[in-house]
Amino acid sequence: MYACNPYHSWEKGSVENTIKRMRRFVPKGISIDNLTQEYLSALEDKFNNTPRKVLGFLTPNEYYERIHLAPNT
Repeated sequence: MYACNPYHSWEKGSVENTIKRMRRFVPKGISIDNLTQEYLSALEDKFNNTPRKVLGFLTPNEYYERIHLAPNT
Protein backbone atom coordinates (compact mmCIF):
# COMPACT_ATOMS: atom_id res chain seq x y z
CA MET A 1 0.00 0.00 0.00
CA TYR A 2 1.21 3.50 -0.81
CA ALA A 3 0.20 6.49 1.29
CA CYS A 4 0.64 10.08 0.13
CA ASN A 5 1.51 12.91 2.45
CA PRO A 6 -1.02 15.74 2.83
CA TYR A 7 -0.36 18.74 0.56
CA HIS A 8 2.21 16.81 -1.51
CA SER A 9 0.37 16.77 -4.83
CA TRP A 10 3.53 15.68 -6.70
CA GLU A 11 3.29 12.30 -4.93
CA LYS A 12 0.00 11.46 -6.60
CA GLY A 13 0.21 12.65 -10.18
CA SER A 14 -2.46 10.38 -11.63
CA VAL A 15 -4.95 11.45 -8.96
CA GLU A 16 -4.21 15.12 -9.67
CA ASN A 17 -4.63 14.52 -13.41
CA THR A 18 -7.96 12.78 -12.86
CA ILE A 19 -9.23 15.66 -10.72
CA LYS A 20 -8.09 18.15 -13.37
CA ARG A 21 -9.93 16.14 -16.04
CA MET A 22 -13.05 15.97 -13.88
CA ARG A 23 -13.00 19.74 -13.23
CA ARG A 24 -13.48 20.35 -16.97
CA PHE A 25 -16.98 18.92 -16.58
CA VAL A 26 -17.73 19.68 -12.92
CA PRO A 27 -16.17 23.04 -11.95
CA LYS A 28 -15.29 23.87 -8.35
CA GLY A 29 -18.29 25.14 -6.44
CA ILE A 30 -20.76 22.92 -8.32
CA SER A 31 -22.43 20.41 -6.05
CA ILE A 32 -22.72 16.93 -7.52
CA ASP A 33 -26.12 16.82 -5.83
CA ASN A 34 -27.30 19.14 -8.63
CA LEU A 35 -26.12 16.81 -11.41
CA THR A 36 -28.35 14.14 -12.91
CA GLN A 37 -27.50 10.47 -12.71
CA GLU A 38 -27.44 10.41 -16.52
CA TYR A 39 -24.78 13.15 -16.57
CA LEU A 40 -22.67 11.39 -13.93
CA SER A 41 -22.97 8.08 -15.78
CA ALA A 42 -21.87 9.78 -19.02
CA LEU A 43 -18.81 11.20 -17.22
CA GLU A 44 -18.01 7.80 -15.77
CA ASP A 45 -18.25 6.26 -19.23
CA LYS A 46 -16.04 8.99 -20.72
CA PHE A 47 -13.33 8.54 -18.05
CA ASN A 48 -13.40 4.75 -18.24
CA ASN A 49 -13.01 4.84 -22.03
CA THR A 50 -10.11 7.31 -22.18
CA PRO A 51 -6.69 5.71 -22.86
CA ARG A 52 -4.14 6.12 -20.04
CA LYS A 53 -0.37 6.11 -20.40
CA VAL A 54 0.01 4.29 -17.07
CA LEU A 55 -2.14 1.45 -18.50
CA GLY A 56 -0.05 1.12 -21.66
CA PHE A 57 -2.47 3.38 -23.52
CA LEU A 58 -5.38 1.04 -22.84
CA THR A 59 -8.61 2.44 -21.47
CA PRO A 60 -9.51 1.43 -17.89
CA ASN A 61 -12.33 -0.71 -19.34
CA GLU A 62 -9.94 -2.47 -21.74
CA TYR A 63 -7.40 -3.00 -18.96
CA TYR A 64 -10.05 -4.46 -16.66
CA GLU A 65 -11.23 -6.84 -19.36
CA ARG A 66 -7.68 -7.92 -20.16
CA ILE A 67 -6.72 -8.53 -16.52
CA HIS A 68 -9.92 -9.80 -14.92
CA LEU A 69 -11.88 -11.38 -17.72
CA ALA A 70 -9.05 -13.19 -19.51
CA PRO A 71 -9.05 -16.97 -19.17
CA ASN A 72 -6.58 -18.26 -16.60
CA THR A 73 -3.50 -19.74 -18.22
